[in-house]
Amino acid sequence: MSKTLVITGASKGIGRAVVQLASDKGHTVYALSRNISTIKKTSQVHPVAIDITDKNELSVFGDQLQQKQINIDALINNAGALINKPFGETTAKDFETIYQVNVFGLANLTRMILPFINSNGHVLNISSMGGVDGTSKFPGLAAYSSSKGAVNILTELLAEEYKDSGPAFNALALGAVQTEMLEQAFPGFQAPVSAAEMAVYVLNFALQGQQFFNGKILPVSSSTP
Repeated sequence: MSKTLVITGASKGIGRAVVQLASDKGHTVYALSRNISTIKKTSQVHPVAIDITDKNELSVFGDQLQQKQINIDALINNAGALINKPFGETTAKDFETIYQVNVFGLANLTRMILPFINSNGHVLNISSMGGVDGTSKFPGLAAYSSSKGAVNILTELLAEEYKDSGPAFNALALGAVQTEMLEQAFPGFQAPVSAAEMAVYVLNFALQGQQFFNGKILPVSSSTP
């Protein structure tokens, strides 16, 4: 059965791969990104140029959903920002930039879209192993990993708040995936998983995971701890 999804960070990496996979399977996708030039518009894919940190742009998108009476089955909060810099060299602006996208933008978009999500739908937050308590941490990722820790706690809180009415909320804490963002932050590093490979897991979980999980932060990594 065809589903309707909203996917952020849809112009590259995992987001673009999930959009392509979902459309190939016949699902309708609202593909959100600041730059939609790499997103091919089709009968299934509807590119939306939007900065999720801009409340006015979020409001415009919400009005469009209202006018079209769109019912959403899954929201995949995939958009993310990363900076690799020693903590002593970071500035308040560095942290603000990362948190605006990874935490505040995610929260604002989710809040706006919740009225359109089916009660048995799914909000899936793409997090990171670096934001999970007890895992190995990497120097230079203080802003990024701490923001993902915030996303994890937010996921648990929203699952509790909406447990009676739905939708379900879960987060996938991903290990290293070969994406443009990873290559920019860690030049030369080769991740064990490609964006296309991870997209298969993300899409399947977005459409089915809420049947088995709610309020869970699930590690998705082939390495330990």
